[in-house]
Amino acid sequence: MPYETITYEKNQNTAVLTFTTPEALNAITEQRLDELDHALDEIHANPDVRALIISGGDARAFCVGLHLDLLARAFEDLDYFEYVVRRVAGVIKKIEDLPIPTIAAVNGLARAGGFEIALGCDFLLMADEAKIGDVHTDAGVLPAASSLRLQRRIGNQKAKDVIWSARWMSGAEAVECGLALRSYPLRELQHEALRFAENFATKPKMCLAANKSVFMDGANLGSQEGADLELEVFSRYMRAYGYGKEGYTAFRENRAPSWLVNP
Repeated sequence: MPYETITYEKNQNTAVLTFTTPEALNAITEQRLDELDHALDEIHANPDVRALIISGGDARAFCVGLHLDLLARAFEDLDYFEYVVRRVAGVIKKIEDLPIPTIAAVNGLARAGGFEIALGCDFLLMADEAKIGDVHTDAGVLPAASSLRLQRRIGNQKAKDVIWSARWMSGAEAVECGLALRSYPLRELQHEALRFAENFATKPKMCLAANKSVFMDGANLGSQEGADLELEVFSRYMRAYGYGKEGYTAFRENRAPSWLVNP
């Protein structure tokens, strides 16, 4: 499959997936989801790949979530919205389920779906200059794939703060709260991510895979039920309230959203 919105390269035993639409801040489209699905299947089937890095390259953004054109359609058709959100959640689960270490190298802005993709990786490395945040609630929308993952990573109280406040964090702040493992100057991030991935190349692949399954299964008891609940609540909320559409419309009209009205 030819890739147009990502590149898939191998650096020795490390697979590197890079988002390649900087003009759109590496926003998520259906084409990107198709390409990620295919590339992740390739990586899973390749016995020589020992680790995966996902990056936004040297662009201003890692990934800013769903593309505005996609959102325009989604807010007019909630069935389509749910379909796309489930596709994003499926890609994140596919990343999470890879039997190799996965690393998000967050080079720039990472918000909403981009934040969720980063959370789906085993390790999150950031550029000092990068900014990361869930930010869904600023637009009157619920996260559909981050609440429980963030809770498991940084704890209940901190996760609520990050999601409910919709605040941005720098690399240093993300490390301090436990969201990111390490932070580097942007010019060093890709090199350091590759160096970090090399740690795993010398270990037996199945050893790491087996231990990863222990971490996943032990930490995620009841996780499917939790994931289903998050998606169900997202769907109910989007159908019951107009705040999400108001937040989106306000953004497009370059104005502050009005939460006093339920459009």
